[in-house]
Amino acid sequence: MHVPATLVRGGTSKCWLFPQVHMPADRDRIERILVDAYGAADPVQLDGIGGATPTTSKAAVVGASAHDGVDIDYLFAQVGIGTGTVEWGSNCGNCATAIALYAVAEGLVPLRHDRTPVVMRNTNTGAVLEAEVDTPGGRVQEFGDRTVPGTLAGGVPVGLAFRHPSGAATGRLLPTGRPADVLQVGERSLAVSMVDAGAPVVLVDALRADRTGAETLEQMRTEVPWLRAARHASAVRMGLAEPGAAPGDAVPKVGLVGPPAAYTTTLGEHVAAHEYDVSVRMLSMNSPHPAIGLTSAVAVAAANLTEGTVVAEASTAAGRGVLRIGTPAGVLAVEASGSGPDRVTVARAARVLCQARILVRDPALPAAA
Repeated sequence: MHVPATLVRGGTSKCWLFPQVHMPADRDRIERILVDAYGAADPVQLDGIGGATPTTSKAAVVGASAHDGVDIDYLFAQVGIGTGTVEWGSNCGNCATAIALYAVAEGLVPLRHDRTPVVMRNTNTGAVLEAEVDTPGGRVQEFGDRTVPGTLAGGVPVGLAFRHPSGAATGRLLPTGRPADVLQVGERSLAVSMVDAGAPVVLVDALRADRTGAETLEQMRTEVPWLRAARHASAVRMGLAEPGAAPGDAVPKVGLVGPPAAYTTTLGEHVAAHEYDVSVRMLSMNSPHPAIGLTSAVAVAAANLTEGTVVAEASTAAGRGVLRIGTPAGVLAVEASGSGPDRVTVARAARVLCQARILVRDPALPAAA
């Protein structure tokens, strides 16, 4: 069978977007389609449309929303690499950026003059996001010149805001009720902040772990095993997993946080310590994130407003609404406003890359067929 899909770059991710009207309603059948289409059982995803990295093995099922005040509903999927499975427990801000442009390009929302608003609901978590897509003169753009840290390629400007992002997964911004905790991981005693804003995140104080928070991607690869262990231990502490349950690698997201330090980006650009406020190095599933996921950036921004968190302790802009996050790809500015915060905003870019009809096995047939 053939399934129509559109490949869109959103920020620093690429996402295949599948129209809801052409996909089954049952999530198990959707998973079988995605596993087959992406070649998800293959660690290099050669026999499929996946990119074999966490930032290029993403998908969403997109359709018009029946909820008042919401234009688009989307179901986000982090497709496994070499696992033959799909993680359904999270959201992706970069894919939401892609979905906003897709909704405008496909006529799912009415065009406005120079900026077209798109309100989206992530059905995995219930999070509501607002986007504004550049549509100069009321026209859809195929190309743009807005760039974001992590790529030299331009795209259509998209402003993305997360509404009331705190507590979607656990019910509160600080799931343990404390801004900082001590987490025992093997022989390591880690100072961490467990935060639920945008996504559940565990942020490790880099200096107290004898790290800097400004590690290169190569250096971060050596940190993956113990950071995964910190993620798994935090999942239980945050109420996201039962003690003894098989650990997952989608939530909580995990990373190192440290004070600003001079470094060189993955694109070879030098960044001075005074040019940003806090260093962050995150994992994406089981690999170092080449930049930072937007949901993680939301959590970092919320933690920056919260006294006593490892972010506020490391940041030179603690308590301020605008936070400049130093990532491997460069500096990302995030703006948080209101108590809670009520709204977290970031400037992004997107581009539609192609439209396709993907050949997959019929999910109604037995898996071995």
